[in-house]
Amino acid sequence: MRDVAIVAFAQTDHLRRTDELSEAEMLMPVLHRVLDATGLGTGDLGFVCSGSSDYLAGRAFSFTMALDGVGAYPPVCESHVEMDGAWALYEAWVKLRTGRAGTALVYSYGKSSPGSVRDVLTRQLDPYYAGPLWPDSVALAALQAQALIDAGDTDEAALAAIAHRNRAAAADNPHAQLTGPVPAGDYVVRPLRTGDCPPVGDGAAAVILAAGDTARALCPRPAWVRGIDHRVEAHGLGVRELTESPSTRLAAERAGAFERPVDTAELHAPFTSQEVVLRKALRLDGTVTVNPSGGALAANPVMAAGLIRLGEAASRIHRGASDRALAHATSGPCLQQNLVAVLEGEGAHA
Repeated sequence: MRDVAIVAFAQTDHLRRTDELSEAEMLMPVLHRVLDATGLGTGDLGFVCSGSSDYLAGRAFSFTMALDGVGAYPPVCESHVEMDGAWALYEAWVKLRTGRAGTALVYSYGKSSPGSVRDVLTRQLDPYYAGPLWPDSVALAALQAQALIDAGDTDEAALAAIAHRNRAAAADNPHAQLTGPVPAGDYVVRPLRTGDCPPVGDGAAAVILAAGDTARALCPRPAWVRGIDHRVEAHGLGVRELTESPSTRLAAERAGAFERPVDTAELHAPFTSQEVVLRKALRLDGTVTVNPSGGALAANPVMAAGLIRLGEAASRIHRGASDRALAHATSGPCLQQNLVAVLEGEGAHA
C-alpha cells in the first residue's frame, strides 16, 4: 500500500446561474488549471474519476457529455460515481493505494440553477414512505434543526452566529458565492431562516492525486491522505436520532481523526444546524479552525461541495497554513452518508 497525496486543486467561481455554459464548458477551465499546476497532460494520467448527478442535468448518462472536457484523445481509464466528488476521490485513492495507477484526476460538478434543487434532492428518499410525501431538503433540515433546539444543543441565535462566522470567513475566498455578513432573513422553514441555508448555484472542482515520490515531484508540499473512510446511516429518518451522527463519528475513527489533534476542519454542512451535529461527532473544540473557506454556506454546488472541502483542506497544507487537517463530505438528507479524510503535510506525522 502506497502513500497517496492531493497535489493540486482548482475550482470555479461559484455563481447563482451559468445559463450560457454547458457542464463541459463550465468544467474545462478547471481541468486545465489543475493539470497546469502539476505540469501533467491527459496522457500522463493513470486514472480519471468523476462525480455528478443525472437528476440535476435532467438526462441519463449526462456525465459522458462532461467527459468531453477531459478530451477525446488520448484514451483514459475512466470511472464515474453518482455521488459528490468526494466519493470519486475515495475510488481514485483506492486505485492508487493498490498500485493500479500512479496519478489520478478527480473532478465533480453540478448545475442547480435550471430547476428546483429542493425538490430534486427529495428523490434521495425511500420510494415507499418518505418519498411520496415530497418533503424537500430544507424541510428535512428544519426537522433536524428543531430536534437540536428541543434537545438544548443550540438555539436560533447560535445558528445565526454560525452563519455569520462562515460567511465572514468567505470574504477571503475569491471563489465563494456569498461573502460577508448575511442577515438572518425570513423563515424558510421554521426554525431555519434564509441565513441558515446554503445558496443555490453552479460550480465545479478538480483535484490531482499522486502516489509516493511522484507526489513529491509534482508538489512542493503534498497533502498526504493519512486516512479516509465513509459510512452510511439508516435510510428511514424515523429510525435515526437526528441530533447525532454516528456514521460521521465512525468514519472519523476509521480515518484516524482522533489519534492526534487537527488544526483545521473543512466541514460540508450546508445548513447551520448540521455544523452543530458535526462538531459534536468530530469532537472539534475552539482550538480548531473550522471552515476558513466559508464552507457550504458560502458556496454549495451540489455534487462538488464535498470535493471542495477536501481541496480547500489540501490547499491550506500546500501553502503551509495547516499541518494536519480534517475534511468532511456528506450526501443524503440530514447527514445520512458521511465521508471523513485526514490530510497531513510532509513530516507532520513524525
